[in-house]
Amino acid sequence: MVDDGLRGSLMTPTATVRDALRGIVDPCSAATGSNLDIVEMGLVKSIEVSDGHARIGMRLTTPACHMGPYFIKETRERVGALHEVESVSLETDGGFEWSEEMMTDDAKERRQAVLDEQERRYREEVESESRSAVQE
Repeated sequence: MVDDGLRGSLMTPTATVRDALRGIVDPCSAATGSNLDIVEMGLVKSIEVSDGHARIGMRLTTPACHMGPYFIKETRERVGALHEVESVSLETDGGFEWSEEMMTDDAKERRQAVLDEQERRYREEVESESRSAVQE
């Protein structure tokens, strides 16, 4: 069964799995200081929960992404710890589907704010170095 996790007032198994996946931070976003989870990054393609088995489809950001094993390990640990899940499988694509448009609006804004701040600091440093070189 594939669902959006929004039926009823209690969280469905799909919503519970999605919530567990929010605890997995994309390592590349962490490296840049954004600390975005794989759900808000738009990397989670699908979640199916049936008879205690959770099957998750995931997009990689590029064909060169080396994080597949990390995502598999983290997904098995986090989703496998849920009481309604007995087994977990994660299938990744070849890294050709994902685009920045798949990110949540909040994730895009937070990522852009980090990039803007990094650019501002870089420009300040370059200008400072340029002034120092001129004064010498």
